[in-house]
Amino acid sequence: MTTPRRRLTAGLLLLPLLSGCFASSGDGSADTSGSSGSGDGGRLRVALAFPPTQNYSPYGYDAYNLSRLGVTEGLTRLDAGGTAVPALAESWSREKGGESWLFTLRDATFQDGEDVTAEAVASALNHAAEAKPAPAAISGVKLTAEAAGGNRVRVASAGADPVLPLRLSNPGLAVFSPKAYGKTGTVNAVGTATGPFELTEVSGDRAASLDRFDGYWGGRALASGVDVRYVSDGTARAHALRTGDVDIAEAVPVAQVASLDRGTVHESDTARNTSLYLNTGSGAFKDAGLRAAAREAVDVPAVAKGVYEGSAAPAQGLYGPALTWAGDKRVEPSGRARATGPRGRSITIGSYDDRPELAETAQVLQQQLEKAGFEVKLEVRTYARLERDLLDGKFDAAVVSRNMMTDTGDPVTVLDSDFTCDGSYNLAFLCDRDVDRLVATARAESDPAKRQDAAMRAEAAILGTDAVIPLVHLKAVTGVRASVRGARLDPYEREFVGPGTRP
Repeated sequence: MTTPRRRLTAGLLLLPLLSGCFASSGDGSADTSGSSGSGDGGRLRVALAFPPTQNYSPYGYDAYNLSRLGVTEGLTRLDAGGTAVPALAESWSREKGGESWLFTLRDATFQDGEDVTAEAVASALNHAAEAKPAPAAISGVKLTAEAAGGNRVRVASAGADPVLPLRLSNPGLAVFSPKAYGKTGTVNAVGTATGPFELTEVSGDRAASLDRFDGYWGGRALASGVDVRYVSDGTARAHALRTGDVDIAEAVPVAQVASLDRGTVHESDTARNTSLYLNTGSGAFKDAGLRAAAREAVDVPAVAKGVYEGSAAPAQGLYGPALTWAGDKRVEPSGRARATGPRGRSITIGSYDDRPELAETAQVLQQQLEKAGFEVKLEVRTYARLERDLLDGKFDAAVVSRNMMTDTGDPVTVLDSDFTCDGSYNLAFLCDRDVDRLVATARAESDPAKRQDAAMRAEAAILGTDAVIPLVHLKAVTGVRASVRGARLDPYEREFVGPGTRP
């Protein structure tokens, strides 16, 4: 076991997102108290809605659980404004017009006691790039990494990538010790990451225990550990908070808010939408006319008012009011097909009840679509039991909640993963030449304002296909006991507890 190297303490300058060179120190956060430092506090008790589905593999949704619990980190992270800021990398600079980026690592230690080296970081990123499927943030990017001497890592892509530092903030690009990687592509996250809390015990998909990692580069966490329970039922999560069985509960159902003490409920704007995705690859909604009929049948304001009771706004598109730049840049969709009569066409809608409002939304949509002439069946499960069938196209439609900025904080990346022919999370199975062309144009744009403009043109093309019907823009409703300090209310939903969170 090696000895941790001397940590840097000098503060470094933060520069804007695309300026070409970045630096910082410390652990900036969007937490509720701003507290940080070291201490010997008690253990946090947390209730999360979505259980692990892949044994805490960092290459799927489980990566977000690891990130939100303070287990993992990448080279960068997102601040509240969506800018890439330092994590394991303390600075970086662009090379060859953005075809490669050079990252300088801070002094840090893996939870198994080994130093974080350039060779270890490069190996971790290459493992992620070779995963099948690759993390959504680097889908189609052809990322490669190599040690570049000393504590520097060079990360390259197949072409110029102006937002690569943003991509590397994705939880799927977290860095693990060389001991974590198995010969078959598996990754063992127990005791091999770099965050302030170390995963020490896993009880299947029901619970997990984390202990404070005393060697964390940002200083010892205030809580001595975290005990997490996965509770798919939203009412049960709210009850656990109300009775004092947990300190923090995510995704409190709107219907349960009135039963909680006012000081324990925290609403925060997010980039999350609930949308109806229509399967354009097979079944009824391969027909553009039937997709148009579904769009005309859906009463978006009725969903927002009847289901979300003020905790959501009727959707204006894929990008909601939490992204303040979107409203003035929106482009009206064109080229939509004319609606054709459903004539009793049978469809099946899939959704999940980990977020209780989704099941209720699906029921409302069932009524609206049946009124329009469809015959509608519902299948509602937990997300863990639904995801495989969603990705395999087993449903004609799906009611899904999606944070449009969570993959990278970049408005283009989610369009690439969700709506292009080769997208890794394309629930609508959309493959449209014009959409792919506009997304590619947006992807190549380096100027932030022009990139947003290009994203909005691509959004209009996607909406013009009726492959997705945005329903509502959501607020996160988090339950936090009054005694808790430092719970993180992150608009990108990647952080939940951190070194400054204590019971």
